[in-house]
Amino acid sequence: MPTVIPYVPQKITVHLGAPGDDAPNVTVDFVDYIKNVASSEIYPTWDESALRANILAIVSFALNRVYTEFYRSRGYDFDITNNTAYDQYFVYGRSYFTNIARLAEEMFNDYLRRPGFVEPLAAKYCNGTTVTCEGLSQWGSQELAQQGYNSTQILRNYYGNVEIVYDAPVKEYTSSYPGTPLRRGNIGPYVVIIQTELNRIGENYPAIPKISPIDGIFGEQTEAAVRKFQEIFNLQVDGIVGQATWYELVRLYTAVNNLAELQSQGQTYYNIAWASNNPIQQGDRGIRVEQLQYMLRVLSAYISEIPQIAVDGIFGPETRNAVLAAQQRFGLPQTGIVNYDTWEAIYNQFIGIEDTSLRDFERLPLTGALAGQNSNGRNRFTRTAEMTQYPGNPLSGGDRDTPRQEVNR
Repeated sequence: MPTVIPYVPQKITVHLGAPGDDAPNVTVDFVDYIKNVASSEIYPTWDESALRANILAIVSFALNRVYTEFYRSRGYDFDITNNTAYDQYFVYGRSYFTNIARLAEEMFNDYLRRPGFVEPLAAKYCNGTTVTCEGLSQWGSQELAQQGYNSTQILRNYYGNVEIVYDAPVKEYTSSYPGTPLRRGNIGPYVVIIQTELNRIGENYPAIPKISPIDGIFGEQTEAAVRKFQEIFNLQVDGIVGQATWYELVRLYTAVNNLAELQSQGQTYYNIAWASNNPIQQGDRGIRVEQLQYMLRVLSAYISEIPQIAVDGIFGPETRNAVLAAQQRFGLPQTGIVNYDTWEAIYNQFIGIEDTSLRDFERLPLTGALAGQNSNGRNRFTRTAEMTQYPGNPLSGGDRDTPRQEVNR
């Protein structure tokens, strides 16, 4: 299930100027970035509840910029600027206030979000005196703290119904682009992302044809939608989602959902069970059977114990025999039924082959034993996308990150 889950990058790249300025970039540890901005934006003499509320807003805003690839999707090579007309105040090389640095160390991987939404809140704020805005007032937060408000109460006073996610994972920044172009014949979670984005953007640009169902298969419908999208947004019209098309999809998807705005429509979890708890067994038909058969067919070219089978979407005796062989190979109960564990084992082995061999499409075209054909004899699956998500750890059907019980801070 290609769920988009935020994480905290180990490092963040800051542009020392407005987005279009000819200014240097600096890459710093994310925790040091938070210490720097917090020491530049707020006063160490404030009550701790006000400091905590402001640090959470600073972290959330920065994570939103990274999560939405706000600048990178526009062709920039940085994550955020230090220009307060656009972002947050960052002074390269400055020292930190001791108490602010301590809180930043504790809180740099906590962030705000709306209940039911995935993306970190674009927690905009201003000083509340010379500048006012729709978000948090920095001086106002201190006034509330002096009245006895805790940090959660302060945040909800300005942002409404928000929740705090604690201890988000910290990992190296990874671009959402899969690294190789996606085209007709690909299957997998990357295709689900493309299909979801196209359908949502199509609500604002109805000339883009609807893709139904969202199935993770880059077929005729998806190619037609990609071509129309490329035509509308002045991209090369080839039906292939290369890096330029990918990031234009990211940019437009962020824009139509207001993901980078305080009043976001919200990123929710993709509703496709790529690996689900619903078993597949003999007698079943459909897309998931085709996907299973294609993966087994690829495995059969590398694992002699797994027999070659047709990719016809019908779970018959041959498919069952291939499943039994795969279960025996992977040390699973030999039932001939594809439950969650069997699907995951087959998929993980399939992705390992894709990563090591099938990526070199010019040297290893998927023909012969590896070419799945539909009833018309045409290859449906010619390349695959690796199992990942944008950005974060691969998740399975039904997984989600649940915030811990909030505490009064």
